[in-house]
Amino acid sequence: MSWIHRHDLCRLIATALEDSSFEGTYNAVAPEPVRMADFARTLGEVLGRPSLLPVPAPVLKLMLGDGAAVVLEGQQVLPQRLRDRGFQYDHPDLTSALAAATSPTPR
Repeated sequence: MSWIHRHDLCRLIATALEDSSFEGTYNAVAPEPVRMADFARTLGEVLGRPSLLPVPAPVLKLMLGDGAAVVLEGQQVLPQRLRDRGFQYDHPDLTSALAAATSPTPR
């Protein structure tokens, strides 16, 4: 599963809007995709709660139809063009991204 922290996504969009050398399509994803099970486990660890129970494949197919293939088989989308440009992520790993996303926002 590909993911990106919202702060990195906003920085990427702002950079692309301000830099005229950005042309074409870029994969706005973090550099390391993860398995759904790893995502659930990491989220549970960050929140200090148990991970979600796995959903059986037939239930996903019933709920999502053809869209279940994305969840069950995954899509490994990588940010190769961003890597080539040297884009620096503030949250390149899932643990730091989830910790930042779930921490209280300072006022």
